Amino acid sequence: MPTAPWLHGEIARRMAERLSIVKATPAVVIDWWSAQGGGASALRAQYPQARIEAVEPNEGLAQRSARDARRAWWSPRRWTQSAMPLWAEDAAPGDARAQLLWSNMMLHWSIDPARLFAQWREAVAVDGFVMFSCFGPDTLRELRGLYRRLGWTVPCHAFIDMHDLGDAMVHAGFADPVMDMEPLTLTWPDASAALAELRTLGGNAAAYRHPGLRTPRWRTRLLAELESALAGPDGRLQLSFEIVYGHAFRPLPRVRVAAETRVSVEALRSLARAGGKSASDA
Repeated sequence: MPTAPWLHGEIARRMAERLSIVKATPAVVIDWWSAQGGGASALRAQYPQARIEAVEPNEGLAQRSARDARRAWWSPRRWTQSAMPLWAEDAAPGDARAQLLWSNMMLHWSIDPARLFAQWREAVAVDGFVMFSCFGPDTLRELRGLYRRLGWTVPCHAFIDMHDLGDAMVHAGFADPVMDMEPLTLTWPDASAALAELRTLGGNAAAYRHPGLRTPRWRTRLLAELESALAGPDGRLQLSFEIVYGHAFRPLPRVRVAAETRVSVEALRSLARAGGKSASDA
């Protein structure tokens, strides 16, 4: 399987500690963007009897994950454990099969979170839970400030505030969303190490990022600026990350109430007669 970034694995561990809110033991768990989320082992440890299904961003990555997941013919687990079902995101199951949908560190990549929440709602059973984590708007604020001061285009796309995500969940049909955040600071010995780890978290998906290739001279300046601007008291470079956690459940569908109710005259007369009879009997 593709190796998830270290940070994703750490957030998956912390998010797994929150699974105690799910009182019922899910029979089916959907792991959304499983390979890069780094939470598969935590889910298997928490729910060893559950059927865990993985969703990947597209068909190519789903097939790659399926190939990587195939065990050697001599492995006993090949014959005792069935392969994890894999889906591409646009073909993910929408039959309300999952009692838990888990999504670690992928929501900030969605160009349309409202549409994604609606898709999640169709995948989750009534009374089932959605649990996710993602980057919040304070992520890489020092790097954004550096690029802004130098007049460069943004180093990464904007991240959505947790309150807006909670509102979008309600609009999609989820109930009682709970949102909170955790600030983290990561440090590195030098700028090259910082850039190497940032690359593992993904590229710059901002629509107005720099459109062409950068030059070696620009990279040299970037490294120098990072060393100068991001060094902490101990000399190590540091960057802030805001980790947003959220969960909500899918409630029973509400019964629609008509804006207007019509009652026939005969029905009113029957009600009046019944009421009069009850009064005389009393």
